[in-house]
Amino acid sequence: MRSLSRCVLPLAILACAAAAPAATPPVEPVTVKSGPLETVLACVPTKPCAATLPVRMVIVTMFEIGADEGDAPGEFQLWKERRHLDTRIPFPQGYHDLFYNPESQILAIVTGVGTARSANATMALGLDPRFDLGKAYWLVAGIAGIDPQDASIGSAAWARYSVDGDLAHEIDAREIPKDWTSGFFPLDKKGPGDTSPPITEGRVFALNPKLVDWAFALTKDVVIPDDVGIQQERARYKGYPNAQKPPFVLIGDQFSAMTFWHGKLLNRWANDFTRYSTSGKGEFVTSAMEETGTLQAIAYLTRAGRVDKDRVMVLRSGSNFSMPPEGVAAADNLMRENEGYSGMRASLESLYLVGSKVVDELLNHWDRYEQAPPQ
Repeated sequence: MRSLSRCVLPLAILACAAAAPAATPPVEPVTVKSGPLETVLACVPTKPCAATLPVRMVIVTMFEIGADEGDAPGEFQLWKERRHLDTRIPFPQGYHDLFYNPESQILAIVTGVGTARSANATMALGLDPRFDLGKAYWLVAGIAGIDPQDASIGSAAWARYSVDGDLAHEIDAREIPKDWTSGFFPLDKKGPGDTSPPITEGRVFALNPKLVDWAFALTKDVVIPDDVGIQQERARYKGYPNAQKPPFVLIGDQFSAMTFWHGKLLNRWANDFTRYSTSGKGEFVTSAMEETGTLQAIAYLTRAGRVDKDRVMVLRSGSNFSMPPEGVAAADNLMRENEGYSGMRASLESLYLVGSKVVDELLNHWDRYEQAPPQ
């Protein structure tokens, strides 16, 4: 379960994102010249290839709106345009074709919305013989719902944990015992008040803590642009001092679930679920859908020797709050957000500005970071 977070978009945008593969242009015949790039472009996807493309950075996004460039941006567009990801590589085994820059060796993937798509697309990329991903860094960069108790719209959070909120028991809220705080609780619990040690296998994914701390230290002073729209939105959240701050960079954990959720009570549930699942070490800050699928695939690919899970970073920026301000009903606020996220463009710019700081440092000093992740 998740907040009215990123991919509710509004509903019209979600429908557009869901239809994106149909808008992907057909693969044009490629004339092989020479070199690994031309060889790879001529290879049949999923079949053996006589060359592999070196990849230093994988940018993982989840959706695009309309075209890949030149219109209202989704998560992928700013990276494509500003990082000159102009080489399209057919990827029929995934949601969307891949894009590559042979000079920077950045590869970008659009996984599609939802855990199933993200897991399958990530696994398909990791097993693709056309790419050498052994030393690649991965940056998952997506918009999200954000807890107003922790941060404001446009703020960008580096996750130490991603927690799966779908593997749970559920009892309708109208039937729960009076002393229960929620009708949702993890599969390994006997109720929301059960404090026994959690089972984390397949449900909690811990990112490389040294890499997270390094990324935060590098980006904590990045100035994220503010605008009138998000100023007006955060002004509604009186009594939430972090929500009323201009956008900032923080460390905060990601709650991954497939149901769009919104409201104060479910926000409490997400906080409780995250704390329980991480034995009190984690703090729910952003809500989205895909991370646990992406990270599960990367864990398996690491076991297979294809990628390195210690080189993975998750950055989510707030496009909307995960609960309404005081005095506003959750249903009313959800319907309001469906008309368009107040922080959509701000969150996309935040992702790019903060994420680019890390990308530039890694690529500009590749001789330092190729062999081992920064600490």
